[in-house]
Amino acid sequence: MKGRAKRVMAALLTVAHVVTLSACSRDGWPAPVPPSVPPPAVGLPAPAAIDSWIYQLQGYRDGRLDEIASASSQLAVIDLARDSGTGYFTPDDIAALHRSGKRVLAYFEIGSIENFRPEYQVLPRDLIANRWPDWPEEYFVRYWDPRWWDLVVRPRVDQALRAGYDGVYLDTPLAYEEIDRAYAQGRDRDALGRAMVDLIGSISRYAKRARPDFLIVPQNSPELRHHDGYLAAVDGIGIEELFYQATDRPCVEDYCAENLAEVRALRAAGKFVLAVDYAQRLGAVQTTCSRYRSERFAGTVTVRELDRITTPC
Repeated sequence: MKGRAKRVMAALLTVAHVVTLSACSRDGWPAPVPPSVPPPAVGLPAPAAIDSWIYQLQGYRDGRLDEIASASSQLAVIDLARDSGTGYFTPDDIAALHRSGKRVLAYFEIGSIENFRPEYQVLPRDLIANRWPDWPEEYFVRYWDPRWWDLVVRPRVDQALRAGYDGVYLDTPLAYEEIDRAYAQGRDRDALGRAMVDLIGSISRYAKRARPDFLIVPQNSPELRHHDGYLAAVDGIGIEELFYQATDRPCVEDYCAENLAEVRALRAAGKFVLAVDYAQRLGAVQTTCSRYRSERFAGTVTVRELDRITTPC
């Protein structure tokens, strides 16, 4: 399950604009580094020292980040675009969060595409796979295809670099499990996992050529750590619903314990952990915050819509 909101809006974009935005690489993965990358902000907390964070993907009041800037957490994950379309946050927007003492990660997906994102309008149909039943506006994609890198992933990384984000928060690595095998072009689950790690590795190498300190943080699928190259590619892991599923339901399924074990192993390997659970009952929130402290995770307990700032642990 992916606990985050879906914006019900159409993001209209002309083909010419998308092609200009995402001029395809002729040299394979990754393409040359982008020019004009702002220098990294100074005086921000080290990722390993972060103990709470904000996760908000929509509902920015007046399209601004003032409420996030005034909140007390040390890191924020926000959508790459303020409107899920082409209204990208600017270097000035990100610099304001830096002045408040926060690191900022740009959220986007690497294994799926929502039909309201601008790239969807011009994405070749043969790259689009099965619909995700949990999110009817979203489709898994053939993420191993170089065109996915050229048309979607690389331009998004470029946008994050140019805006001055401290890193990227990469959702839907779980596409390797959820894509229908009919679209997998003969790949089994192990090969699909390998292909996802290759994509994450390409993002990491590409971004760190421009900014060596740029943070690469996939969300969920911590078991991908068993593939060669994953640990070297990532700086941290985002993980949903370790303790409570949306909403206020204790996570007692086997996969909850399995995810916790995998995340502990990543933490032991030196990766920072951004955990998010979906709960509103005071007792559930208190229990979850206590678990975060005992596990030494940076944690946030919030609502599934990810449209507000909740009280930090």
